[in-house]
Amino acid sequence: MKLTEIREHTIDELKDKIISLRKELFDLKIQKATFKLENVADIEKKRKLIAQIKTIIKEKGLKNA
Repeated sequence: MKLTEIREHTIDELKDKIISLRKELFDLKIQKATFKLENVADIEKKRKLIAQIKTIIKEKGLKNA
């Protein structure tokens, strides 16, 4: 997902996306712990995407204030 696509969403949609990404991240961590995860870089990608979405939510919040 590109940043321009993320910025088009509303704050509520982005919060829902963070919730789903956190669930996916949790599942990836479980897979890593049980040695079933093939691509460990997926964990880093999810963490980075969550951070980017949080930053955009913060920017939108400051812009509206």
